[in-house]
Amino acid sequence: MDKAYPGVQLAKETEGGGDLDLSKYLRLALKHRFLILGTTLAALIIGVTITLLTTPLYSATATIQIDREAARVLDSEGVAPAESMVAGIEFFETQYGLLRSRSLAERVIDSLGLATSDTFLERMDVSAPGASDGTAAQRAAKRREQVLKVVQDNLAVSPVRGSRLATISFSSPDPRLSAQIVNAFAENFIQSNLDRKFESTAYVRQFLEERIAQTKGKLEDAERELVAYAEGQQIVNVTEANENGGAAQSLASNNLLALNAALAQARAVRVQTEEKWRQARTASPMSLPEVLQNSAVQHLNEERVKLNAQYQQKLSVYKPDFPEMLQLKAQIDELDRQIRTLADSIRASIQGQYVVAANQERSLQNQVNGLTNEVMDLRDRSIEYNILQREVDTSRTLYDALLQRYKEVSATNGVMANNISIVDRAEAPDSPSSPKLILNLALALLIGLGLGLAGALLLEALDETLEKPEDVEEKLGMPVLGVVPLLDKSERPLDALSNPRSNFSEAYYSIRTALQFSTPNGAPASLLITSSRPAEGKSTTAYATALNLARLGRKVLLADGDLRNPSMHRVLGMENEAGMSNLLSGGGDLRALAQRTSQEGLDFIACGPLPPNPAELWGGDRLKRMLDEATTVYDHVVIDGPPILGFADAPLLASAVEGTILVIEAKGTRRAQARGAIRRLTLGHARVLGAILTKFNTRTARYGGYDYTYDYNYGAAEASAKGRIERSA
Repeated sequence: MDKAYPGVQLAKETEGGGDLDLSKYLRLALKHRFLILGTTLAALIIGVTITLLTTPLYSATATIQIDREAARVLDSEGVAPAESMVAGIEFFETQYGLLRSRSLAERVIDSLGLATSDTFLERMDVSAPGASDGTAAQRAAKRREQVLKVVQDNLAVSPVRGSRLATISFSSPDPRLSAQIVNAFAENFIQSNLDRKFESTAYVRQFLEERIAQTKGKLEDAERELVAYAEGQQIVNVTEANENGGAAQSLASNNLLALNAALAQARAVRVQTEEKWRQARTASPMSLPEVLQNSAVQHLNEERVKLNAQYQQKLSVYKPDFPEMLQLKAQIDELDRQIRTLADSIRASIQGQYVVAANQERSLQNQVNGLTNEVMDLRDRSIEYNILQREVDTSRTLYDALLQRYKEVSATNGVMANNISIVDRAEAPDSPSSPKLILNLALALLIGLGLGLAGALLLEALDETLEKPEDVEEKLGMPVLGVVPLLDKSERPLDALSNPRSNFSEAYYSIRTALQFSTPNGAPASLLITSSRPAEGKSTTAYATALNLARLGRKVLLADGDLRNPSMHRVLGMENEAGMSNLLSGGGDLRALAQRTSQEGLDFIACGPLPPNPAELWGGDRLKRMLDEATTVYDHVVIDGPPILGFADAPLLASAVEGTILVIEAKGTRRAQARGAIRRLTLGHARVLGAILTKFNTRTARYGGYDYTYDYNYGAAEASAKGRIERSA
């Protein structure tokens, strides 16, 4: 076993080129075809039976649309949880869970009255609680649980991929009942959604009412405390604090502001009049703008100019002391006196205005100083007042906000919108949804094929027989030198071997060819043919191997090495008076004991007398000397050895020869037997060349995808025709 047969090794490498050998599984299926067909047929029969015996179920389906957020009639964000904040997948999975919830199923049961009697359970082919199940209340509770379980088990909720639609389906033996329950689920789901929103709004309203009452009480207490403190501290505010952050104005502060404004105006007037008086006091009265702009002064100046013009005109005629001239002079002087008097009075008026403005400024300054002290004292006393005022403002703001929210909640309570709507209502189906005959048959076919294949694989794994050459190679790891077909019962092996064109002979020709390539020097000089147990065809194989080697012109010695149950002499029709037992015991000569056969170049040594201890004869040195002597005379020595199992003869023989061939009967030799035989040969250091599979049924077995048979009739028709032509010539 140190060396594998090259042809077989090449075949293994060629077959192992792919990861999946489909032909192997095809051969397995063909081998166990009856098992696979039987399980498939049985599965189909069971599938048809179950389909025909199953109560038809009718499935009704309704379609609803689920929006993530309902359309708002009023702007009341925050009254209910904003669904838009929920992740899309989580929101829709929550809705599907609510559709499958126990609470919704109970609403449907109560709305349709399914648990009030046993009618629903009977229509669903479910046994109702009997009188032995306790009291009436206990039976009612148990019936309700049964109805709930049946409803939930037959309900199906499926989302429509890529949309906001979902389908609700229910299956029952009654099509109208299925449609009624599905529509009830859709309607109650919508109603339960509205109920949850209403409950949420009612809770908000109750919460707001409690907070409004608390805030109102705090506001009233804060206002009373503020008024009491203002009365005690004599704080009077003309204006209250406004929403823009303006502070409240007290009476003193308001007066101070007014006086301060008047003081600023008086100071401006005083500065103006003081400046005028400073100019009037240092300048000539007639140069003052007020004097020059005075209408009386202007009128007097005009009169003086006229009189002065007359005086100058008459001065050229009269003397200055002329009475008329004196009269004109007196009139001019009077006008000058009146002008000076008016100028002095205007300057005195400017001085008077300055004095009044200064007095008024001092008076207002004194009043402002007094009110300033009063306002500063009021501010010290208003610190606590402002704190109380802020508490009042905060309470009032909170109270107004809560009151506004309460109004919004009350308004939305009557105009609540829903985000769930029915798209298609369920209608009573015309045909049952289950059982489906085609689908059940397809499933039964798959199950039957699967069970058949699984059984075939299991049987193959448990199969200990060696039926095909590939079994020998895979299960034993040994190359196959050849395959010998099974002969008909009426045909003898010698008759088949005598016909060189028979399949039987061709099989051994192939084995002879394989032997010629088994060693670097060709066929081994000494060869042992053995098997794991008797009657496997080893004697026929030994004779056929020796015969085919002799037909090549070789000198071959065929020896019967089965010293316990010899049979080769009967196959050849030879004498068995002396033979191998005499040679091994030293009582004979090789040349004298060798018998000639009908085949030229083939000699035969029989077993001879049966020794009492064959293993001792094989274990001696005479076997080695006999083989050395025989190989000098013959080209090949072929030994028909004894079976391996149970005896020590075969391992001893195998250790002495150049090559050993193990004969395996197809479907006769078990894997364990063959492995045991190989193990014993290996322990004996035998050089096993390979195996020969005998009694191979070529009609039922295939090897490698091709019929593993021999047909030597190829070309026989042409040869026959040629012979007839030659004879006719």
